[in-house]
Amino acid sequence: MSSSHTFARRAFRWAGIYGLIVLLPQYFLEGQIGRDFPPAITHPEHFYGFIGVALAWQFAFLTIARDPVRFRPLMLPAILEKLSFGIAAIVLFAMGRIPLLVLAPALVDLGLATAFAAAYRSTRT
Repeated sequence: MSSSHTFARRAFRWAGIYGLIVLLPQYFLEGQIGRDFPPAITHPEHFYGFIGVALAWQFAFLTIARDPVRFRPLMLPAILEKLSFGIAAIVLFAMGRIPLLVLAPALVDLGLATAFAAAYRSTRT
């Protein structure tokens, strides 16, 4: 296995693990989030739907990590998944609509998007 494949494996593995650690507790934080960042969540189906979709992506990242060359085509939507939150959060922060505490993990996602793009480039044949 080449070092570029090792990088891709590690990038996707760590992204998946990080995502699971960050996302799973949110299933139990709906009330707390409403208290810390009012108003309360008014559409819980959107909140839980987001968490569910985001968790599904963490398993996709772990799948990619198992065989980056085989699952290379999935890296492109994985990059988009990371960019979608990161870019939206930057725009919302610039508009004063989210606090720095929300922007910080979005910046992590932008870093992961960069790592995913590097993994994509490094696994081309």
